[in-house]
Amino acid sequence: MAKLYDTTRQTWENIWDEASIEVELEALTYTRSQELIAAYTRHLPRDGVILEAGCGLSAAVINLRERGFNVIGMDYAFNALQKSRQYDPTLRLQAGDVHALPYASGSLAGYLSFGVLEHFEHGMGPALQEAARVLRPGGILVLTIPYPNVIHRLIQWRRSRQGQGRLTNDEFYESTYTQHDLIREAEAAGFVVVEVQPTSHAFTLWGLGGPFRAPGYYRTTPLADWLGRVLRVIAPWPFNFSTLLIGRRK
Repeated sequence: MAKLYDTTRQTWENIWDEASIEVELEALTYTRSQELIAAYTRHLPRDGVILEAGCGLSAAVINLRERGFNVIGMDYAFNALQKSRQYDPTLRLQAGDVHALPYASGSLAGYLSFGVLEHFEHGMGPALQEAARVLRPGGILVLTIPYPNVIHRLIQWRRSRQGQGRLTNDEFYESTYTQHDLIREAEAAGFVVVEVQPTSHAFTLWGLGGPFRAPGYYRTTPLADWLGRVLRVIAPWPFNFSTLLIGRRK
Protein backbone atom coordinates (compact mmCIF):
# COMPACT_ATOMS: atom_id res chain seq x y z
CA MET A 1 0.00 0.00 0.00
CA ALA A 2 2.82 2.39 0.90
CA LYS A 3 4.42 1.96 -2.52
CA LEU A 4 1.19 2.76 -4.37
CA TYR A 5 0.55 5.72 -2.07
CA ASP A 6 4.01 7.10 -2.89
CA THR A 7 3.75 6.51 -6.64
CA THR A 8 0.32 8.15 -6.73
CA ARG A 9 1.81 11.16 -4.98
CA GLN A 10 4.67 11.28 -7.49
CA THR A 11 2.19 11.10 -10.35
CA TRP A 12 0.38 14.14 -8.96
CA GLU A 13 3.67 16.04 -8.76
CA ASN A 14 4.30 15.17 -12.40
CA ILE A 15 0.81 16.34 -13.33
CA TRP A 16 1.26 19.68 -11.56
CA ASP A 17 4.66 20.19 -13.18
CA GLU A 18 2.95 20.21 -16.56
CA ALA A 19 -0.22 22.09 -15.52
CA SER A 20 -1.05 25.79 -15.65
CA ILE A 21 -2.85 27.80 -13.00
CA GLU A 22 -4.32 30.06 -15.67
CA VAL A 23 -5.78 27.05 -17.46
CA GLU A 24 -7.13 25.61 -14.20
CA LEU A 25 -8.82 28.93 -13.45
CA GLU A 26 -10.30 29.05 -16.94
CA ALA A 27 -11.78 25.58 -16.40
CA LEU A 28 -13.73 26.99 -13.45
CA THR A 29 -15.63 29.19 -15.91
CA TYR A 30 -16.99 26.17 -17.82
CA THR A 31 -20.72 25.58 -17.53
CA ARG A 32 -20.36 22.36 -15.55
CA SER A 33 -17.91 24.02 -13.16
CA GLN A 34 -20.18 26.99 -12.58
CA GLU A 35 -23.10 24.64 -11.85
CA LEU A 36 -21.01 22.75 -9.29
CA ILE A 37 -19.75 25.93 -7.63
CA ALA A 38 -23.31 27.24 -7.32
CA ALA A 39 -24.41 23.94 -5.78
CA TYR A 40 -21.91 23.94 -2.90
CA THR A 41 -21.13 27.60 -2.16
CA ARG A 42 -24.63 28.18 -0.77
CA HIS A 43 -23.70 25.80 2.06
CA LEU A 44 -20.34 27.36 2.94
CA PRO A 45 -19.95 29.36 6.16
CA ARG A 46 -18.60 32.89 6.07
CA ASP A 47 -17.76 33.13 9.75
CA GLY A 48 -14.74 30.82 9.89
CA VAL A 49 -11.77 29.27 8.10
CA ILE A 50 -12.42 26.82 5.27
CA LEU A 51 -9.74 24.31 4.24
CA GLU A 52 -9.37 22.87 0.77
CA ALA A 53 -7.52 19.62 1.48
CA GLY A 54 -5.75 18.64 -1.71
CA CYS A 55 -5.80 22.04 -3.39
CA GLY A 56 -3.36 21.30 -6.23
CA LEU A 57 -2.67 24.57 -8.06
CA SER A 58 -5.13 26.41 -5.78
CA ALA A 59 -7.66 27.40 -8.47
CA ALA A 60 -10.59 26.75 -6.11
CA VAL A 61 -8.84 28.64 -3.31
CA ILE A 62 -8.38 31.66 -5.59
CA ASN A 63 -11.96 31.47 -6.85
CA LEU A 64 -13.52 31.17 -3.41
CA ARG A 65 -11.36 33.92 -1.95
CA GLU A 66 -12.64 36.23 -4.70
CA ARG A 67 -16.15 35.31 -3.55
CA GLY A 68 -15.35 36.47 -0.03
CA PHE A 69 -14.65 33.15 1.70
CA ASN A 70 -11.78 32.69 4.16
CA VAL A 71 -9.99 29.77 2.50
CA ILE A 72 -6.72 27.94 3.17
CA GLY A 73 -5.23 25.51 0.66
CA MET A 74 -3.25 22.40 1.59
CA ASP A 75 -1.56 19.73 -0.50
CA TYR A 76 1.12 17.05 -0.21
CA ALA A 77 2.56 17.99 -3.63
CA PHE A 78 5.12 20.66 -2.78
CA ASN A 79 5.62 21.73 -6.38
CA ALA A 80 1.91 22.58 -6.68
CA LEU A 81 2.18 24.85 -3.65
CA GLN A 82 5.32 26.49 -5.01
CA LYS A 83 3.64 27.27 -8.34
CA SER A 84 0.61 28.61 -6.50
CA ARG A 85 2.75 30.94 -4.41
CA GLN A 86 4.60 32.16 -7.48
CA TYR A 87 1.25 33.02 -9.04
CA ASP A 88 -0.05 34.79 -5.93
CA PRO A 89 2.22 35.18 -2.87
CA THR A 90 -0.75 36.29 -0.74
CA LEU A 91 -2.45 32.87 -0.89
CA ARG A 92 -2.72 31.06 2.44
CA LEU A 93 -1.21 27.65 1.73
CA GLN A 94 0.03 24.77 3.85
CA ALA A 95 1.98 21.61 3.08
CA GLY A 96 0.41 18.56 4.65
CA ASP A 97 -1.34 15.23 4.31
CA VAL A 98 -5.10 14.74 4.51
CA HIS A 99 -4.52 11.88 6.96
CA ALA A 100 -2.70 14.07 9.50
CA LEU A 101 -4.00 17.63 9.21
CA PRO A 102 -1.85 20.34 10.86
CA TYR A 103 -4.87 21.98 12.54
CA ALA A 104 -6.34 21.83 16.03
CA SER A 105 -9.47 19.83 16.70
CA GLY A 106 -12.65 21.81 16.11
CA SER A 107 -10.75 24.74 14.58
CA LEU A 108 -12.22 24.87 11.06
CA ALA A 109 -15.63 25.91 9.75
CA GLY A 110 -15.45 24.06 6.44
CA TYR A 111 -13.57 21.29 4.67
CA LEU A 112 -13.43 20.98 0.88
CA SER A 113 -12.27 17.90 -1.01
CA PHE A 114 -12.59 17.92 -4.80
CA GLY A 115 -11.60 14.61 -6.40
CA VAL A 116 -9.01 13.67 -3.77
CA LEU A 117 -10.20 10.86 -1.51
CA GLU A 118 -10.67 8.36 -4.35
CA HIS A 119 -6.88 8.12 -4.68
CA PHE A 120 -6.16 6.12 -1.51
CA GLU A 121 -6.03 2.34 -1.71
CA HIS A 122 -6.96 2.07 1.97
CA GLY A 123 -10.18 3.97 1.32
CA MET A 124 -11.50 7.39 2.30
CA GLY A 125 -12.43 6.54 5.90
CA PRO A 126 -9.22 7.70 7.65
CA ALA A 127 -9.17 11.03 5.79
CA LEU A 128 -12.85 11.67 6.52
CA GLN A 129 -12.29 10.94 10.21
CA GLU A 130 -9.47 13.47 10.22
CA ALA A 131 -11.74 15.98 8.48
CA ALA A 132 -14.34 15.45 11.19
CA ARG A 133 -11.69 16.00 13.87
CA VAL A 134 -10.65 19.45 12.65
CA LEU A 135 -14.18 20.69 11.94
CA ARG A 136 -16.16 22.47 14.61
CA PRO A 137 -19.61 21.08 15.50
CA GLY A 138 -21.88 22.06 12.63
CA GLY A 139 -18.89 22.52 10.31
CA ILE A 140 -19.49 21.83 6.63
CA LEU A 141 -17.95 19.07 4.52
CA VAL A 142 -18.00 19.47 0.73
CA LEU A 143 -16.88 16.32 -1.07
CA THR A 144 -16.81 15.31 -4.73
CA ILE A 145 -15.96 11.77 -5.80
CA PRO A 146 -16.10 10.00 -9.20
CA TYR A 147 -19.12 7.78 -9.73
CA PRO A 148 -19.07 4.33 -11.41
CA ASN A 149 -21.22 5.49 -14.34
CA VAL A 150 -22.21 3.53 -17.43
CA ILE A 151 -19.04 4.35 -19.35
CA HIS A 152 -16.79 3.54 -16.39
CA ARG A 153 -18.53 0.18 -15.93
CA LEU A 154 -18.12 -0.65 -19.62
CA ILE A 155 -14.39 0.10 -19.45
CA GLN A 156 -14.01 -2.07 -16.36
CA TRP A 157 -15.95 -4.91 -18.01
CA ARG A 158 -13.73 -4.72 -21.10
CA ARG A 159 -10.57 -4.75 -18.99
CA SER A 160 -11.76 -7.79 -17.05
CA ARG A 161 -12.57 -9.61 -20.31
CA GLN A 162 -9.02 -8.90 -21.47
CA GLY A 163 -7.54 -10.22 -18.22
CA GLN A 164 -6.37 -6.76 -17.12
CA GLY A 165 -6.47 -5.27 -13.65
CA ARG A 166 -9.01 -2.59 -12.88
CA LEU A 167 -6.37 0.18 -12.61
CA THR A 168 -5.53 1.79 -15.94
CA ASN A 169 -2.20 2.88 -14.45
CA ASP A 170 -0.52 0.48 -12.02
CA GLU A 171 1.28 3.37 -10.30
CA PHE A 172 -1.70 5.71 -9.91
CA TYR A 173 -4.58 4.65 -7.71
CA GLU A 174 -8.08 5.85 -8.47
CA SER A 175 -11.44 4.44 -7.42
CA THR A 176 -15.12 5.30 -7.70
CA TYR A 177 -17.95 5.31 -5.14
CA THR A 178 -21.68 4.93 -5.50
CA GLN A 179 -23.85 7.48 -3.73
CA HIS A 180 -24.79 4.83 -1.15
CA ASP A 181 -21.14 4.00 -0.40
CA LEU A 182 -20.38 7.70 -0.13
CA ILE A 183 -23.20 8.32 2.34
CA ARG A 184 -22.13 5.32 4.43
CA GLU A 185 -18.52 6.55 4.61
CA ALA A 186 -19.54 10.09 5.58
CA GLU A 187 -21.94 8.93 8.28
CA ALA A 188 -19.37 6.50 9.70
CA ALA A 189 -16.90 9.39 10.05
CA GLY A 190 -19.37 11.48 12.08
CA PHE A 191 -21.22 13.55 9.52
CA VAL A 192 -24.91 14.17 8.98
CA VAL A 193 -25.50 14.06 5.24
CA VAL A 194 -27.31 17.21 4.14
CA GLU A 195 -27.36 16.71 0.39
CA VAL A 196 -26.14 14.27 -2.25
CA GLN A 197 -26.44 15.03 -5.94
CA PRO A 198 -25.01 13.77 -9.24
CA THR A 199 -22.96 16.33 -11.18
CA SER A 200 -20.92 16.91 -14.33
CA HIS A 201 -22.91 14.73 -16.73
CA ALA A 202 -21.45 16.73 -19.60
CA PHE A 203 -17.98 15.54 -18.64
CA THR A 204 -19.13 11.92 -18.80
CA LEU A 205 -20.09 12.67 -22.40
CA TRP A 206 -16.71 14.33 -22.97
CA GLY A 207 -15.21 10.91 -22.35
CA LEU A 208 -16.98 9.63 -25.46
CA GLY A 209 -15.12 12.18 -27.63
CA GLY A 210 -16.39 13.31 -31.03
CA PRO A 211 -19.16 15.94 -30.89
CA PHE A 212 -18.85 16.25 -27.12
CA ARG A 213 -15.26 17.55 -27.03
CA ALA A 214 -14.43 21.18 -27.71
CA PRO A 215 -10.88 22.47 -28.27
CA GLY A 216 -9.09 23.21 -25.03
CA TYR A 217 -8.52 21.77 -21.58
CA TYR A 218 -11.24 19.16 -20.95
CA ARG A 219 -13.74 21.58 -22.46
CA THR A 220 -17.15 20.23 -23.45
CA THR A 221 -19.19 21.42 -26.42
CA PRO A 222 -22.53 23.23 -26.11
CA LEU A 223 -24.14 19.96 -27.25
CA ALA A 224 -22.53 18.08 -24.36
CA ASP A 225 -23.60 20.79 -21.91
CA TRP A 226 -27.18 20.71 -23.17
CA LEU A 227 -27.42 16.92 -23.26
CA GLY A 228 -25.76 16.74 -19.84
CA ARG A 229 -28.54 18.86 -18.37
CA VAL A 230 -31.12 16.56 -19.99
CA LEU A 231 -29.40 13.44 -18.60
CA ARG A 232 -29.29 15.00 -15.14
CA VAL A 233 -33.11 14.98 -15.24
CA ILE A 234 -33.93 11.73 -17.05
CA ALA A 235 -30.94 9.52 -16.05
CA PRO A 236 -29.19 11.31 -13.18
CA TRP A 237 -27.10 8.41 -11.88
CA PRO A 238 -26.20 6.24 -14.88
CA PHE A 239 -24.41 9.19 -16.53
CA ASN A 240 -23.19 10.93 -13.38
CA PHE A 241 -19.47 11.72 -13.56
CA SER A 242 -18.95 13.02 -10.04
CA THR A 243 -21.10 12.94 -6.91
CA LEU A 244 -21.34 16.01 -4.69
CA LEU A 245 -21.94 15.33 -1.01
CA ILE A 246 -22.61 18.05 1.56
CA GLY A 247 -22.20 16.95 5.17
CA ARG A 248 -22.47 18.63 8.55
CA ARG A 249 -20.23 17.71 11.49
CA LYS A 250 -22.25 16.35 14.40
